[in-house]
Amino acid sequence: MRVISGALKGRALKSVPGKTTRPTTDKVKEAIFNMIGPYFEGGLALDLFAGSGSLGIEALSRGIECSIFIDKDMKAIQTIRENLENLKLNDCSEVYRTSADQALKAVSKRGLKFRIIFLDPPYKKQKLESILKVIHEQSLLSTDGVVVCEHSYEVTLPDQVLSLAKTKSEQYGITSVSLYQNV
Repeated sequence: MRVISGALKGRALKSVPGKTTRPTTDKVKEAIFNMIGPYFEGGLALDLFAGSGSLGIEALSRGIECSIFIDKDMKAIQTIRENLENLKLNDCSEVYRTSADQALKAVSKRGLKFRIIFLDPPYKKQKLESILKVIHEQSLLSTDGVVVCEHSYEVTLPDQVLSLAKTKSEQYGITSVSLYQNV
């Protein structure tokens, strides 16, 4: 794994040891950023189910001001911290070991609004629709923001979840990526 573009282009990323985490392939990561960017001028990113932190780190490399990384797996948290340390990104990052539900409550209490929210939960335990509802209810997405949902190609997400409308959906092998924005 590596950073694909931006200020940290080509830098190596460690992956989470073991088989509990499914990393986003470089092909899918590049496709995601071509759909949503590819570059940014500031803003916040939230990387839920962060794994190695690859998506949030890529966002930082491409101009996002700060990324918040969430995962409940200790090996993932250790890997994220190592990657951030190696890339000298600690000053523009926050890392929390907690569930997605608790993380969404915490960022809501802080009044944060995100330019990008990455949702890449384990394929067998997806609650993407309910997470999208919480994002809407807590007004976590900035007006020009985007929610990136990575999911199994076998899962079809609704065209709209409250004020969030699916603006694009693409398939890459066994992985699909669906984008949601405020309407």
